[in-house]
Amino acid sequence: MRQIPLSIALKLAQTLAFSLMYAAIKLAGAVPIGQVVFFRGFFALLPLFVFSLFTVGPLEAIKTKRPSYHIIRSVIGTTSMFTNFTALKLLPLATVTAFGFMQPIFAVVLAALFLREHVGKFRWAAVTVGFAGVLMMIEPHGGLASLVALRLSKGVTYVLLFSFLSAVVVVWVRQMSATERCEAIVFYFMSATALAGALVMIWVRVPLTVPMTFWLVACGILGGIGQLFMTYSYRYGEPSMLAPFDYVSMIWAMILGWFVFGEMPAAMVLAGAGVVIASGLIIAWRERRLQVEIPLEPLT
Repeated sequence: MRQIPLSIALKLAQTLAFSLMYAAIKLAGAVPIGQVVFFRGFFALLPLFVFSLFTVGPLEAIKTKRPSYHIIRSVIGTTSMFTNFTALKLLPLATVTAFGFMQPIFAVVLAALFLREHVGKFRWAAVTVGFAGVLMMIEPHGGLASLVALRLSKGVTYVLLFSFLSAVVVVWVRQMSATERCEAIVFYFMSATALAGALVMIWVRVPLTVPMTFWLVACGILGGIGQLFMTYSYRYGEPSMLAPFDYVSMIWAMILGWFVFGEMPAAMVLAGAGVVIASGLIIAWRERRLQVEIPLEPLT
């Protein structure tokens, strides 16, 4: 059942929740990535558990017919989360957000290559424009020469890898959605990230102060709430209709980056982000025209 106002409200709430989650990670300070991933995964399970109590129940929510699919999704998604949070330590919040908009562009390419989906000239043109925007965004970080020489800054390398892996998961989740509940997909992914973070913490961890712990717990809870908002926004509205609202996260990122951290991305990054956003909007418009539903799942 389509409820457009509700779906848009949920999508906007999702973008805010994920932006606040990013801010919480930065506010936690010098915490190793493994610890961040553990808190992100473990405490994200709390909103999911509470929510399932009022719907189908915790046991029904985590039933699965394809456990192997969850393993593959979790491995790729956990790797993506590590790269994302590493980039967040190295780059301004708005810059990480801007590069994350490459996800739907990568998803189109992967869907054409591995799902044998027909991609017409409009979407290929949008992909080309999107990659031009990426070249603009990397200009302040070494430019085209650094890309050709494979000498991009660590932050840009990690955030591009995150966008690519996120797109891989988008394509994979599309295959899972035929048999798997959204709650189950989130549960097994969050459980896997918590386990991976806990394993890394065996070797690399720091004592946590009360403020650090507070922000890390907030990171997990906000992430879990954001994923629930995202899941149910797609239940009440078409993904192609909701896709443009993902770009509102750039507004949250710039507000939080400026007022909380005193950081602002370079002008060329913002210009490139505008080009990438335009590319994404073209893709979303074309998907809507063709009535091809591609649910994009942010893997933050």
